[in-house]
Amino acid sequence: MTTTRRACVTVAAACAVLAGCSSPAPISDASPGDPLTRTFKEGKRPAVADLAGTSLDGEAIRLSDYRGKVVLLNAWASWCGPCRAEAPELKKVQQEWGGRGLRVLGLDNDGNRSAGLAFQKAHGLAYPSLHDPSSKQALRLPRGLVNTQALPYTIVIDPTGKVAATRMGAVTRDQLAKIVEPLLPK
Repeated sequence: MTTTRRACVTVAAACAVLAGCSSPAPISDASPGDPLTRTFKEGKRPAVADLAGTSLDGEAIRLSDYRGKVVLLNAWASWCGPCRAEAPELKKVQQEWGGRGLRVLGLDNDGNRSAGLAFQKAHGLAYPSLHDPSSKQALRLPRGLVNTQALPYTIVIDPTGKVAATRMGAVTRDQLAKIVEPLLPK
């Protein structure tokens, strides 16, 4: 095989993996045509480590505090354009589904806590964000689940602490509805 052909095969294989071709079947009709979304069937969902640290407000926070709830773990940074674009959507999702057991938990990647606090205040975000400037907590996520160097990303965690879905890039309420609503009590 020539070097050029080998490079083409390698690139094609990488694109297939990034497109989610090897991901498990979706929960519902959540990801057809959307290579940035991966969903996991019940029984095949990976567990998430108990991420822990301090919120932007300096309060102790642990992912396990949300056990029994559906959690949207959303990684962001104040300097990230797509993160700013999705903030109103996440606020809307927390308001709409919070009463049914959904909790949004941010994972702030800002090096400076005050930048994260300013972002939170500017967007009126009422949910907490775990301050993770060195990505120490993000690196505890299951390997290959998301690209932790590309922001934003969202991980949907079911009430048992397992990953139901992931989304790379900015999310909208409508994209999340197909994944989140089946996990929430009626």
